[in-house]
Amino acid sequence: MYRPYHPPADPLVVRDLTQQQNDLRQRVQLMPLPAAPRLIAGCDSSFPTPDTILSVFVVLTFPELQLVEKIYHHDAVTLPYVPGFLAFREAPNLLRVYEKLQHKPDVIMVDGHGIAHPRRMGIATQLGVLLDVPTFGVAKQKLTGNYEEPALEKGSITPLTDKAGELIGEVLRSKDKIKPLFVSPGHRCDQATAMQLTLACLRGYKLPEPTRLADYWAEQFKKEIR
Repeated sequence: MYRPYHPPADPLVVRDLTQQQNDLRQRVQLMPLPAAPRLIAGCDSSFPTPDTILSVFVVLTFPELQLVEKIYHHDAVTLPYVPGFLAFREAPNLLRVYEKLQHKPDVIMVDGHGIAHPRRMGIATQLGVLLDVPTFGVAKQKLTGNYEEPALEKGSITPLTDKAGELIGEVLRSKDKIKPLFVSPGHRCDQATAMQLTLACLRGYKLPEPTRLADYWAEQFKKEIR
């Protein structure tokens, strides 16, 4: 993902964003889904330029994973990149895409972290709280936590824990001998459900289908805005 250079963030801005995350964190609920989903969404955001963002939602049937809808929104961003607060750059645009959806999903798989975040407020958690829908995160890189490398075989899993030993996610080898993924619950979802859905959405690629297709269509939609 594009990470433009920005000078150090204003301490007052950091303090305000931290307070907002702490407030949102009070609303987080971790629980199993009440029923198996019929529709699962994937979403992803990218920054075609330092000042613009393109966010994508795809909606798939579950468990068949047939694509039923794909949509995007391209807009300006006003908040500079601040480590640990990327959700504030992504969430507003993702909310606009979600509003456009004709098929509302039962659960959203987000390209990013859920509670596996220093303040437990990754993009999957923040988006879930703002929408009040079930979400979980599947990230390609660790943001925080400790783990042992899972075995090299597909389906190998190890716990991701914080400094106190609390489980904040799991590390999954989604394909033989490739770098693992980091799966964590966002909101109105729990770790077991997040992992179960991630495994159910693997189709031979590193990324599960909802986020893989969101990433694919992001590249296609970029051609429309050039």
